[in-house]
Amino acid sequence: MGRIYDNWERLVEATLRKEKLRELARAPSLSSVSSDFSSRFSCNSPFHDPAINNFWGLDLEELKKATKEFRSDRLLGEGAFGSVYKGWINEHTLTAARPGYGMAIAVKKWNPHSVFGFNEWLTEVNYLSRLHHPNLIKLIGHCHDVDNFLLVYEFMLKGSLDNHLYQSGHQFLSWDTRIKVAVGAARGLSFLHDTENQVIHRDFHSAHILLDEEFNAKLSGINLAKDRQTGDMTHMSTRVMGTNGYAAPEYIATGHLTEKCDVYSFGVVLLELLSGRRAIDMSKTDGTHNLMEYLSNKSRVSRFMDTKLEGKYPQKEALIVATLALHCLSNDPKTRPSMAEVLATLEQL
Repeated sequence: MGRIYDNWERLVEATLRKEKLRELARAPSLSSVSSDFSSRFSCNSPFHDPAINNFWGLDLEELKKATKEFRSDRLLGEGAFGSVYKGWINEHTLTAARPGYGMAIAVKKWNPHSVFGFNEWLTEVNYLSRLHHPNLIKLIGHCHDVDNFLLVYEFMLKGSLDNHLYQSGHQFLSWDTRIKVAVGAARGLSFLHDTENQVIHRDFHSAHILLDEEFNAKLSGINLAKDRQTGDMTHMSTRVMGTNGYAAPEYIATGHLTEKCDVYSFGVVLLELLSGRRAIDMSKTDGTHNLMEYLSNKSRVSRFMDTKLEGKYPQKEALIVATLALHCLSNDPKTRPSMAEVLATLEQL
């Protein structure tokens, strides 16, 4: 099945609002079309600060030049929102530069057939423009017109954690590197949860953990994030969205979203780091397509570990990480640790 649990409803909605997107894109400034949306954010929205808005707006023609007209050999990957291309720009003028010169960038280009649209694009701009942390992907700028919605990020040389775990041709991840990635991802989520309005990622998974040249982890995929508006809310009731295999059971059942939903998703990623298996893998012939099913068939942690590690890992540390993962995956969200507690445990390894 696809990424999103209510794909059909989203697809219909996206089709119905196609003309609305065009009207929004024709507006002279983002601030004139996003008042209702940006009012949901407490403060520091870039659309209320002309200086920030001027800096963040990038020129479409320059981005086309930077990516060679979004040529196929510049394609880095594809997701639910659209395709991501590599390019180069002058870091001072933000104009196109020759390949290998200036600053490498990753340009996410909206697919008009995507179930996502302007609201998700604007969500990411809002969050990443006001939230800055070493373990969050850096948004360099944005661009929009009638037919294009673009987001421009720093380029992450090592790609995604998903690629390294499951795709051939990518560098093998040692035990120490896996722990480093887990710590970085935990720092990113902990930061989001500790912000004033407590931002919940809502779509945390291995493909949204990007790695720089030193395997420092940075979180991406913020376009589905939600934040709390009042401090006394126990949960938010939202449409169930996320990636199959990572969403918390109570969220799927009720639509009640809390920060503990992210903790559950983090537990799944910890299991992926330990086992080298996808959260959902229909190609497996042993009947355990779900990672949790696979785990339940193993009597010892050593039988669960990724064979590519060839036993080169501290057994005590592996047991600690496996135990932590199981705590994160508790069916009762109240018994799951906070991300701050998860981070503290991982940092001690």
